[in-house]
Amino acid sequence: MTKKRNILVCGAWPYANGSLHIGHVAALIAGDIVARYHRLLGDNVLYVSGSDQHGTPIAASAEKEGVTPAEVANRYHEEFVNDFERLGFSYDNYTKTTNPLHAKVVQEVFLDLYHKGAIYKKTQQLLYCPHCQRFLPDRYVEGACPKCRAVEARGDQCDKCGSLLDATELIDPQCKICGTTPVLRESEHFFLKLSEFGEFLRDYITKQGAKGHWRANAVNFSLGLIKEGLPDRAITRDSDWGIDIPLPDYKGKCIYVWFEAVTGYYSASIEWAEKSGQPSAWEGFWKGESKSVYAHGKDNIPFHTIIWPSILKAKGGLNLPTQILSTEYVTFEGKQLSTSRNWAVWVPDFLDRYDPDSLRYYSIAYGPETADADFSWRVFVEKVNGELVGFYGNFVHRVLSFIYKNFGDKIPTPGTLGTEDKKVLVAVEKSYVKVGGEIERGRFKAALREVISLARLGNQYIDRKAPWKQVKENKDEVATTLWVCVQIIRALAVLTGPFLPRSASELLDTLQIEQPKWEHELLEPEQKFKEPKPLFTRIDPTVVEEELVKPQTSS
Repeated sequence: MTKKRNILVCGAWPYANGSLHIGHVAALIAGDIVARYHRLLGDNVLYVSGSDQHGTPIAASAEKEGVTPAEVANRYHEEFVNDFERLGFSYDNYTKTTNPLHAKVVQEVFLDLYHKGAIYKKTQQLLYCPHCQRFLPDRYVEGACPKCRAVEARGDQCDKCGSLLDATELIDPQCKICGTTPVLRESEHFFLKLSEFGEFLRDYITKQGAKGHWRANAVNFSLGLIKEGLPDRAITRDSDWGIDIPLPDYKGKCIYVWFEAVTGYYSASIEWAEKSGQPSAWEGFWKGESKSVYAHGKDNIPFHTIIWPSILKAKGGLNLPTQILSTEYVTFEGKQLSTSRNWAVWVPDFLDRYDPDSLRYYSIAYGPETADADFSWRVFVEKVNGELVGFYGNFVHRVLSFIYKNFGDKIPTPGTLGTEDKKVLVAVEKSYVKVGGEIERGRFKAALREVISLARLGNQYIDRKAPWKQVKENKDEVATTLWVCVQIIRALAVLTGPFLPRSASELLDTLQIEQPKWEHELLEPEQKFKEPKPLFTRIDPTVVEEELVKPQTSS
């Protein structure tokens, strides 16, 4: 019997300052695929994430609305919880950074590193807005990137080239609130000694890359940052919206979000253990023999490959990330997503009108796994209708409906299996290994292609066998054909589980399979099944024009 593994899956924490859009789904869905797959294998899985409720994006949104940051953060947190549930994300604990336990854990990690000398304090020159009369948090200031010259670079990071920045490095900086050119003033803050972790990180990242555990974009970008030299980074800010610094005399300052949010994976695991009534259960996923998988977009690469491993190394006793699944960017109808210009496909709006499995399918099959990808309404409708409905859903429904009509609610008893029948069953058995292997390697497009290929094989098989003719000529032959088809369908019900949980659950229920496992099993003759219903509904192509002319709106 294969030993159960402990699998920790960590999904990036979306900022609770606006609705989720298709880019979030594309970046985060890898985590759910991995978690669902390992549960089907029988492994012990802990899948955690939460809403990032602190930081300047939330404070900026609240200021624009004239409400408190907590009101904005909690409103979007509740929306996220609902969206992820509708999308089928199977988090074991989806929490938020305003949770008191999270604050306690973050402060404990901060003090631990401070007492070990990995965090130190110093006075620095910061941008101060004389009009607003305050120090400007990173995301309250914009300017040109000093490295690639892209405009509208933020004070902490350039979205164009991905470089981590210091706000004082920006060319022609401006206060985002009032447009005033800020001035430099002194303020005392705490710094993480990133400069001391360069050699460790280079060796660690190189080894993980050589094993194929990290995607190439994460390896190459991270090694590039290390080659440039890692400066120490301030981990506190002049703001009262965040977690307090656990030392006296620092009122009006807080621990910065990029130190705090990554620590959320750790605190969410501890919270899960306490909720489950086993306070030490988190240790099995953070210590000893355990695999940890991190799913996020490429804009979050340095936080997961440089900053978080450095924090973990400094703390000691906790496992470093095993696998990094960092996706590229999504564009929309050939143009860059822009939340400020409302150019996006918003998840709440999408889910009100379309099947969540259709978005999951498109995000995986045509998403930005290793290269930027575009969301096009025309291509979306074509692919969903042609592949999800046509190849997969049509095969399942035509087989089960034919059986129900001609044999009732029981799986037919096969006659003697022929050479072709046996070949198909061998292909079905091998599909578990093929699909599982691709998932383990983080190659979800390839894994889903294998699943759809199995549905194609089923269509080709049934077309050659023509049971609608066999039923008139030879009852044993048609029973054999249909029994083989049912084995394909049973495999599809399991194999689609990590990718398309809504339809997979419905198909398993139709087949009356209560506890599916990621292993080749056959449905026995005479086993009962429920009257089949179509798994998917074809999308009317006219929606393409409707979607293109209507304004994209967020909640």
